[in-house]
Amino acid sequence: MVDSQTPQRLLLRAARRNDLGALTALYNHYVLTSHCTFDIESFTEQSRMPWWSIFDGERYLCLTALENDRLVGYACSTPFKSKAAYATSVEVSVYIAADHGGRGIGQRLYTELFAQLADADVHRAYAGIALPNEPSLALHAAFDFVEVSRFTEVGRKFDRYWDVAWLERSC
Repeated sequence: MVDSQTPQRLLLRAARRNDLGALTALYNHYVLTSHCTFDIESFTEQSRMPWWSIFDGERYLCLTALENDRLVGYACSTPFKSKAAYATSVEVSVYIAADHGGRGIGQRLYTELFAQLADADVHRAYAGIALPNEPSLALHAAFDFVEVSRFTEVGRKFDRYWDVAWLERSC
């Protein structure tokens, strides 16, 4: 279901190398202003290259949402853990430009991401959500994620400790 506020001219597509600057800028906003990521220092395009190199177009995907040629969101699937037995599990995340939240863009991105993952050798998807974050919990619940664990005060950012809920869904 697409929210009625979703921009009609929203283009979803696979991320391209020349999107890396915009992807990095969007993510850096959350690094500097939010507890939703536990990174604490912003990235450059160059320092974001190891992350970018993960995407293989099969199991590990990065999808972008563009409105009027501006990147306004992205969703990705990345390795859950590095050991080989975890290969059919992915960690997913979605980030939306701060001025585009609440328009259903995350829902559209996840709909497309999970449609593409259905054709990949992926058994489970996991999402770690720093709490509180009701919008993210609601988005993930809409995609049948269930909480499987909660780590208390596992990360420290902005001079306080944060809990993280881990959610999972079948793919």
